[in-house]
Amino acid sequence: MSEAQAAETVWEPSPNDLESFWMPFTPNRDFKQAPRLISRAKDMHYYAADGRAIMDGTAGLWCSNAGHCRGPIVEAIQRQAAELDFAPNFQFGHPKAFELASRLTTLAPGDLNYAFFCNSGSEAADTALKIALAYHNVTGAGSRTRLIGRERGYHGVGFGGISVGGIAPNRKFFGTALAGADHLRHTYDREHQAYSRGEPEWGAHLADDLERLVALHDASTIAAVIVEPMAGSTGVLAPPRGYLKRLREICDRHGILLVFDEVITAFGRLGHAFAAERYGVLPDIITFAKGVTGGTIPLGGVLVRDHIYQAFMNGPEHAIELFHGYTYTGHPVAAAAGVATLDLYRDEGLFERARALEEMWADAAHALRGEPHVADIRTIGLVAGIDLEPVEGKPGQRGYQAMKTAFHDHDTMIRITADTIALSPPLIIGEDQIGQLFDATRRVLRVLD
Repeated sequence: MSEAQAAETVWEPSPNDLESFWMPFTPNRDFKQAPRLISRAKDMHYYAADGRAIMDGTAGLWCSNAGHCRGPIVEAIQRQAAELDFAPNFQFGHPKAFELASRLTTLAPGDLNYAFFCNSGSEAADTALKIALAYHNVTGAGSRTRLIGRERGYHGVGFGGISVGGIAPNRKFFGTALAGADHLRHTYDREHQAYSRGEPEWGAHLADDLERLVALHDASTIAAVIVEPMAGSTGVLAPPRGYLKRLREICDRHGILLVFDEVITAFGRLGHAFAAERYGVLPDIITFAKGVTGGTIPLGGVLVRDHIYQAFMNGPEHAIELFHGYTYTGHPVAAAAGVATLDLYRDEGLFERARALEEMWADAAHALRGEPHVADIRTIGLVAGIDLEPVEGKPGQRGYQAMKTAFHDHDTMIRITADTIALSPPLIIGEDQIGQLFDATRRVLRVLD
């Protein structure tokens, strides 16, 4: 840059300029014509730029499980930023990362006793896949390079995650980066599962699809299977009763690692610290993010069982065991936010609260059956998926209209996946607020084209 160019550098943007931000997973042109801008938040509500209180029916993006701007978490972040803003976790360390790892492994079921940190659910998925591949390498099974996901699964936007992910729009633009990834059948069948509450009774046998892939590829080539206990981003698909146990049994039979992607389901969404507890199934690896800090600071990670960690601890003690990590792995401020968030979940009994509210939540959601355009409703934990009949020839349009109408006309934030409304509020939601959320949703349904 020349001195003349430097002298002309403009440091301040034009006021209220929306053009420069290329927004993620958003129709940018439509948004910028009538933006849905959030200026602040507190507890169960966002506040629009015009001052309106907007009920948060989505816990942000499945992450603000303890509500917004909670004092203990905010104060912990402020203290940590003032005391230690950054410290590397390559060859050095800081206390908060170790404290958070200990807290998480204490919460986790079974012998999931080791935590590896990253910054997001996408990084957590890719980290889990890399650990699975490396584990087989260090245990002498280097031929196990194939990774199995599931149709309609979502494991973030890294190249590993989209390779095992099964949502078509997330894959078609980028191809698949990992050779040899394959997919189980998804678990949803409206004919047998319509209007389900909790785990559908039909569908455990769908886990046997893994045997088909074993027969096709041979078990000696398969490293891991990764599934969401509840498939969230695709539109709230609860696992059929017994499905996950059956999947665990098949993986054990063939020496395949089982990975649970709990980026959405961990930290109370299904009434437990981890969905693995709800289902009585111990995976080899769990990924987490989102709710671990209540959405306040980016943080993700994986939990691994003892035998996986110990398999790497056999070389010279001065040598790096796993060539993987991120600059911000275990960032001090993120770790402090994580510890404070876990304290808040414990002190307010929010996981237990979610369990106690599940039936009332389901009643309120299923009361929408028969409203205009409703094709199916599914509930589990504090989550509801409401399928809308699509506009002929315009898939996704009705769902998008519902989201915009809810925000602009009914002071409510809902999440959509194509023509499915997904509701997943902060776990602090009150009984009266559950009524308000579904009343607003009902009003939205009744004005849709």
